[in-house]
Amino acid sequence: MKKQIGFLLLILFLAVPPAYSKDRVVVVKLSGAINPAVAEYVSHEISQANAEQDALIVLHMDTPGGLDTSMRQIIKKIQSSQVPVASFVAPSGSRAASAGTFITIASHIAAMAPGTNIGAAHPVNMMGGGGEGEQAKTMEKKVTNDAAAYIRSLAELRKRNAHWAELAVVKSVSISAEEARKLNVIDLIAGDVKALVLAVDGREVQVVSGPVTLQTKDLQIVFREMNPRQRMLDIISNPNVAYILMMIGMVGIYFELSNPGLVLPGVIGSISLLLALYAMQTL
Repeated sequence: MKKQIGFLLLILFLAVPPAYSKDRVVVVKLSGAINPAVAEYVSHEISQANAEQDALIVLHMDTPGGLDTSMRQIIKKIQSSQVPVASFVAPSGSRAASAGTFITIASHIAAMAPGTNIGAAHPVNMMGGGGEGEQAKTMEKKVTNDAAAYIRSLAELRKRNAHWAELAVVKSVSISAEEARKLNVIDLIAGDVKALVLAVDGREVQVVSGPVTLQTKDLQIVFREMNPRQRMLDIISNPNVAYILMMIGMVGIYFELSNPGLVLPGVIGSISLLLALYAMQTL
């Protein structure tokens, strides 16, 4: 009899959606362009939060956009996460443009602070010189249609406004936080991280393993930032920095070849050139 009761209790326990009531909310700060260094940083933090079974991951975001490949890497990590991920466009004055729009739409919870905006997600060829020919127009149309279909699928997955999401790509529309809430582009508006954590308490979200209920009230909030290596790679991905590094590298190697045996110009030049080449592969 006791075994039967225990078996029934086990069945009931498994039938109830698990409640995420761990003791931490992890806030991952994401500021600036989304590049490979940022994608590595965010992916690592999501993996770490899953390994430690944290209650919630908050992507504290202010970005003008970034690379398609880096954006998709982050989104894939969000979609495979067992821990719910909330994108929070903050503080006031911030934006989630272009790739940031995709990431916000893809998150389990989408939130914005007052005075922020989201949208303008039309894909842009950073290499320039696309040309005016029929082939160039066809290629641009293919890229745009692919991005539009991708963001629509993300919006439908999270039960958000798929029509507006598609317009953000095709027509480059952008809206404020208040408009985004009214149009069901985001879930809520919060003044800061603490307000967000309180607002999502008790909310049920769908993760890859099934529905979970958030219990975030009174939990510890931990802020994460890039490590020194990731920060350095993020800095050198700036086009201006990459150009300067390239110039230093060329000058250093020139001095070394002109004056064999100096060593220092050659070493500095080689390191600068390698860093510049890494930066330019993101451009």
